[in-house]
Amino acid sequence: MSPDTHAAALPAASSGLKQPYHLVDPSPWPIIGALAGGLTVLGIVFEAHYHSWLLLILGLLGVLGVMFFWWRDVLKESHTPGLHSPVVRLGLRYGMMFFITSEVMFFVAFFWAFFNFALFPEHVAGAKEMIWPPEGIHTFAPFHIPFLNTMILLLSGTTVTWAHHSLIENDRKGLVTGLLLTVLLGLSFTGFQALEYSHAPFHFGGTIYPSVFFLATGFHGFHVIVGTLFLIVCFLRASSGEFTPERHFGFEAAAWYWHFVDVVWLFLFVCIYWWGASPVSAG
Repeated sequence: MSPDTHAAALPAASSGLKQPYHLVDPSPWPIIGALAGGLTVLGIVFEAHYHSWLLLILGLLGVLGVMFFWWRDVLKESHTPGLHSPVVRLGLRYGMMFFITSEVMFFVAFFWAFFNFALFPEHVAGAKEMIWPPEGIHTFAPFHIPFLNTMILLLSGTTVTWAHHSLIENDRKGLVTGLLLTVLLGLSFTGFQALEYSHAPFHFGGTIYPSVFFLATGFHGFHVIVGTLFLIVCFLRASSGEFTPERHFGFEAAAWYWHFVDVVWLFLFVCIYWWGASPVSAG
């Protein structure tokens, strides 16, 4: 046997260096989640044009299923000793920051569209819509349900911060109570948003204003629902004592996301509901 053949037959020697990174196991949830998200968007289109809810319902069920099973896998991973090293946890924080940044840009597109039409209606809305909001559109009274929802979200930001400080101080009762109140406030916001939609004086489509309004506020409402589910998971984990003052990134990520939802709503309230209100409101 030649020296080269003998060397090739030997097993590769390990470097002996321990690295702090963790490569996740192959997972089907990213591709399934992308397909479910695409189906949801397609369902929105079909509902708007053909009044068919089937694809939208299937897409939303797919998104919720992916959220459940993907969260389950992540929780199992976090319980495995040695996987979530300090470097991995730092990477998770950067990942959440970039994710929220991408969400900010998502809503920037809606605000861009709104102000593009609001500031230059004569250039982009055609001869029949020289004013903003367009003639015949009666917007919501900003200091009725929209203002109530603003107060609800601001209060929920306070309760989730209370829960965070309670966790840092190892106050389990304060943590669980703060999370429970935040979840209830999130559900209340969604309920009042649905009530507002049910009394809307205009419907999605037809003119520019309803399209921009329902897309911006509707996607925000969707983010509130996702954030509420996120906090429910954290509430269940906190109730079972899974978070510690030193290791609780799952809760931090939920709190960051919830504060993002709060800030976006403040911009929606000030820009669309208040600044963009018509002379005559729907009440």
